[in-house]
Amino acid sequence: QVQLVESGGGLVQPGGSLRLSCKASGLTLDYWTISWFRQAPGKEREGVACMKNNDESTYYADSVKGRFTISRDIAEKTVYLQMNSVKPDDTAVYYCAADLGPPANPLDTEGYDYWGQGTQVTVSS
Repeated sequence: QVQLVESGGGLVQPGGSLRLSCKASGLTLDYWTISWFRQAPGKEREGVACMKNNDESTYYADSVKGRFTISRDIAEKTVYLQMNSVKPDDTAVYYCAADLGPPANPLDTEGYDYWGQGTQVTVSS
């Protein structure tokens, strides 16, 4: 049974940093890609960052490029999202999702088979 559990969310001031974790069980990161998405109130869920399982190539939304970094620990079955220089617009529920194999459209929600329950990130002074 595949399960994804996010952690690390919370309240952070603008300009601050936060690291999110996505712990996976029931799958191996050698064969599954895990990506990060977010959904702000009243908005559609959007792709934030992806690291493909096969070659570790990374993809980022334009809005987070240069500020967010995705990484993974295969042995720990955990994918991280390091968030630096956060802005109020980064406020959202952040989800991780798993896709078997490298996704054709890394930041598209379609094609991902499993989702975590989400973790709230609030950027506010």
